[in-house]
Amino acid sequence: MSSRAGLGNRRSAGVRTEGDRARRFVFATLLVMLLGLLGACSRHAAETWDLTEIRGYLPDLGFSLKTGGNRTITAADLRGKVVLLYFGYTHCPDVCPTTMAKMAGVLHELGASADGVRLLFVSVDPKRDTPALVEAYAKAFGPQCIGAVGTAAETEDLARKYRVAYEALKPDSDGNYDVMHSKGIYVFDGRGRARLLISDTDKSQAIVHDLRQLVSPRA
Repeated sequence: MSSRAGLGNRRSAGVRTEGDRARRFVFATLLVMLLGLLGACSRHAAETWDLTEIRGYLPDLGFSLKTGGNRTITAADLRGKVVLLYFGYTHCPDVCPTTMAKMAGVLHELGASADGVRLLFVSVDPKRDTPALVEAYAKAFGPQCIGAVGTAAETEDLARKYRVAYEALKPDSDGNYDVMHSKGIYVFDGRGRARLLISDTDKSQAIVHDLRQLVSPRA
């Protein structure tokens, strides 16, 4: 009788052992899942932005315009690059050259990382800005800069798409005129998603910091 009791005890012990193993397996699985979640959260938390985040507020990058040589350039041509979308015009007396010079300095500070960035200067003055003129204007600020222009209708549609305001003012007696336009620069990641907004008050150091993060593979 004692031998049967001993056998029963051993069987009970065996059942408890199998149950313990199952519980340990479930616990280990949950632990791995938790660590993976914490790792993902850590990676997300590591991405701190100094600029204004606009992810989800604007459509993905999409356009078809003309650049130097009357070549067509589209968003697909810039796939894989961080794109800075800026609307201006070549006859702009102050804001545009100041902004472009500032961004040229940012690109210089980026060093080798600047190869992963393109500054797209889109004209809001298609009446005067030809593809050759706007491309030459942009390239004067650096090799990463691209100038492009569309028809009046294409310019209007693109500006509306990205909530850019512009208006040509009344010409003077010589036919010269200025164009009032938004100053912000939209930043799109390598997948064409709108991510950040650069305002005219943002410091170059903040812009460099955020662009470095976007250029990195994990962004």
